[in-house]
Amino acid sequence: MATTSDLRTNIIIRYNGVLHRVVEFHHHAPGNWRAMVMLKLKNMQTGKVIEDRVRAGSDIEIVRVDKRPMQFLYRDGDSYNFMDSETFEQIESSGDTIGETVQFLKEGEHADILFYDENKILGVDVPFFVTLQVTEAATAVRGDTATNITKPVTLETGAVVQVPAFVNEGDMIRVDTRTGEYIERVK
Repeated sequence: MATTSDLRTNIIIRYNGVLHRVVEFHHHAPGNWRAMVMLKLKNMQTGKVIEDRVRAGSDIEIVRVDKRPMQFLYRDGDSYNFMDSETFEQIESSGDTIGETVQFLKEGEHADILFYDENKILGVDVPFFVTLQVTEAATAVRGDTATNITKPVTLETGAVVQVPAFVNEGDMIRVDTRTGEYIERVK
């Protein structure tokens, strides 16, 4: 069984019976007390981030995760359909299973599908940055440009992000899929 010395950033562990991704960890030895490991974990189902500490040297369960590159085909209601580019096998998954980042995937784009425990879908790893077109944008009010005013816009995938007031409908923008934040306007 693995111990806390085997921890690495971005590995998947089973913590309190639930799958979590290790976001951050560090070893802490406070003077006369026992050493501990401070953990920052992201729940794979809900996306909630928790912080906890465990005794250094404690047993942890590392979950073996397989990544397979797949092409996003289409969205049908709440389900998402992907195809393996090598075997042409198609899989369907619900939006609850694969997380929020899939809202930034366009049809035909490639992503890594994470599988665990005999082909159960754990999630989808989309590229960190995507370029998408703005399909709906409210017009900025004159005089609001003196400060950093943002407005919500709808992208071609249906995702809604906050952007600066100068972004218009039809513009191409780059978005960070990890945070859902606007990065820059693309020419």
